[in-house]
Amino acid sequence: MRARVVITGMGVVSPLGNEVGTFVDALLAGRSGIRPITHFDASALPTRIAGESEIEPALLESSLGDRKIAFARYAAARAMEDAGARPRGKGSVVMGVGLELFAMEHLLRLRAPGFTMPVSLADRLSFLQTPSDLAVHLLSREHGLTAPPTCLVSACAAGTDALGHAFRLVATGRRDWALSGGSDSMINPLGAAGFAALSATSTRNDEPTRASRPFDRRRDGFVMGEGAGVLVLERLDDALARGARIHAEIVGYGSSLDAHGISEPHPEGRGAHLAMKRALDDAGVDTVDCINAHGTSTPKNDPVESLAIERLLGERARHVPVCATKSMIGHLISAAGAVEAIASIGCMQQGMVHPTINLDEPDPACRLDYVPHVARAHAHDTVLSASYGFGGHNAAIVLRRWPHAR
Repeated sequence: MRARVVITGMGVVSPLGNEVGTFVDALLAGRSGIRPITHFDASALPTRIAGESEIEPALLESSLGDRKIAFARYAAARAMEDAGARPRGKGSVVMGVGLELFAMEHLLRLRAPGFTMPVSLADRLSFLQTPSDLAVHLLSREHGLTAPPTCLVSACAAGTDALGHAFRLVATGRRDWALSGGSDSMINPLGAAGFAALSATSTRNDEPTRASRPFDRRRDGFVMGEGAGVLVLERLDDALARGARIHAEIVGYGSSLDAHGISEPHPEGRGAHLAMKRALDDAGVDTVDCINAHGTSTPKNDPVESLAIERLLGERARHVPVCATKSMIGHLISAAGAVEAIASIGCMQQGMVHPTINLDEPDPACRLDYVPHVARAHAHDTVLSASYGFGGHNAAIVLRRWPHAR
């Protein structure tokens, strides 16, 4: 037997705003948060656009100048406020956090030995970020959580893995509650140059709001974003006992490692399919009412992900709405899964599915219902949110609307 786990608090930092309501409303309006990069001079790079997020300078300064730490602190504080009274019992922080930048530099040496960074040594040192695990320790201290924290660095799957790990800790009684999510910022010279060296990012610099176009035939790469999503997870019985407002229930989690390649998915989508299938099995269901796709807008990911969904849902696949949050905010890397979980919950609460914008000419290899351009009314009780990362990391969670018939 395991306890039921619900979400009672949510906080977000995103290119579309730093309040959950504002963020969800912007998604439903089909608004893009992609703009020319302002954090640094990107004029020498092939990609000069991104989904930048705003944060108070004082908070950034008190976070050692590290944007991912500042984002995490802000989103965590908002999530705790949203949860109302402090949850009971033993809690801990479980976060997916971005890698230090020198890890990206090592990747460049492996994949593009002839590539020259367009920054000086001084620039490299000034953009060397703080250790990833410092974020979870700061959050633990700020919110008085003394149980050992967990820091996940499974690349673009880290935010979803963090929620899944926290779900299991609470469901099995190892924790009474958790502060969980993801935070990342790679919009800096090394991050932008690193992905450019891999030819992974869009170069549609003259049309920033149209650059991220998941499942579209003319997509040319992903667009970087930055931000954080943090959620409060606790046992259902405890949440009801303290009269907490419940946003949604987590009912399943699945993960896999296909280890096909450092920067590309298995061509048959084996890892993606397995993670989603494990999440459905864990939830005790064989289908869902909606899918928030990884949807990166890269030539290789989109058709492979579509293939994995078709295999997962069979004949029902083309009748289940599939939306891509990254079409509007870009790819938040380690924060993506947590922010997209918040997007999924916010839309589910309103009985809507947000659109996949910029889907003008669907790729013939992408044959699903991607909700192009305009949000759609769709009352749904379950949504699957999936994330896939470099190195073959795959993760998926199943969320259920609250209240619901069980």
